[in-house]
This record gives sequence, structure tokens and C-alpha cells, in this order.
Amino acid sequence: MPTMDYDDFAEAYAADNETNLLNGHYERPAMVDLAGDVAGRRILDVGCGAGPLSAALRDMGAIVSGFDRSAEMLHLARRRLGEDADLTVGDLADPLPYADAAFDDVVASLVLHYLEDWSKPLAELRRVLKPGGRLIMSVNHPIVYTALNPDAEYFDVAAFSYDAEHAGRTVVYTNWHRPMHAMSEAFTAAGFRICTISEPPIAPDTPSDVIPDHLKDVTRFISFIFFVLEAC
Repeated sequence: MPTMDYDDFAEAYAADNETNLLNGHYERPAMVDLAGDVAGRRILDVGCGAGPLSAALRDMGAIVSGFDRSAEMLHLARRRLGEDADLTVGDLADPLPYADAAFDDVVASLVLHYLEDWSKPLAELRRVLKPGGRLIMSVNHPIVYTALNPDAEYFDVAAFSYDAEHAGRTVVYTNWHRPMHAMSEAFTAAGFRICTISEPPIAPDTPSDVIPDHLKDVTRFISFIFFVLEAC
């Protein structure tokens, strides 16, 4: 499958990510809500991008480190978080450059669905978490795959592509679909216990002008699914 390179459209993605419905008023507020009181907690932001979630958690008192495979995204994150921010170029498919039990929490916003294999990445995230630490993550809701591909088989683990527009630029994304049972089996195999499964509403303060007409009368819709996992 083609490999996306966020360096090619980092500015456009980051600008859109700030204010659009799916990221700015749905996914990110839901992640912050699930994180709860993080004051004093050491948190690793996996695939931190331009750093909006890192910034939100830091503002809540967390001590945040982040990594991303895109150097250009990290350039934007440093612009936001400061040159002394603990940010590293890295790939979740590789061993992580952090010590065992280094973090109280890991957050992974819309990251794992880019990967075919979850076993090694989840094992690494478990390794860097303290016992009892949390992995708070979001991925595409598994229903999205069959909604976009009506002839597809829900129970497959399969790649699929779709277009999205960011600040006037159209980008082709390729993600990996997993049925719910495959997700839960991967979590358990890596040493996690599922504490929360969430299908949240949009943020209550979402501006009406970013909500499309077909969603004006609803607060919940199928897009992403959220998990809070405990390191056993």
C-alpha cells in the first residue's frame, strides 16, 4: 500500500486540524475528557503531529513527551510547544527510544489504524508504561470500513483508502481496518485490560458553522472509537 508522508502537507493538515469538526471538536476533546486529571503525570503523545493534544495536556499540568515520524510535523510542534519540548522523530513500527515504565499514560490519537501489525507497537507501548498506566487511544470505528466499502467483509483485517481535504488540499489516506474482536485480542495479547470503550458526542461548544447540515440535529455519529486500556 502507498505510504503517506505528512511532510508533504504538514502545514495544511495542522491548520485544518485546529478547527475542523472531526479533529478540533470531536476527537481531541474526547481524548482530553478520557484523560481526566493529568496534573503531574508523565505522558507520551504517540504520533503527536503538530502538538495540539500535547499542548492541551500540558496546559492541564501534565509532563508531556512526543514523537512522530514526520520531521515537518515536529517542526510545527516545536513552534507551538517551544524549542525545549521533548520531541523525537520516531516510528511506532520500531522500538521506542524510552526506558521501561517511563510514563504514567500514553495517548495515541488516530495512529494505530495506519499499521497492519499491532502486536509489536502495542508491546512497546506496554513496555514504556508503568504497571497500572493507561493507553488512551482512538482509531477509525470499524463500521467505517464497510460504510465506505459496502462489498467488503467486516471480519477481514484489510487496507482501504479514501480522500480527505485539508485547507483546500486533497489527500489520499490509507488505513487498516480491524473488526472489534481483532482489536480486543491485540490489546489482551500485549498485556492490556480494556477499561473504557467510548463512542462520544461532539464537544458541546462546537460552533454551528463547522457542523454539516446532515448532522445539525444529532450529537453523535459514527467516525472514531476510543479506548482506555490499563497496563496489567
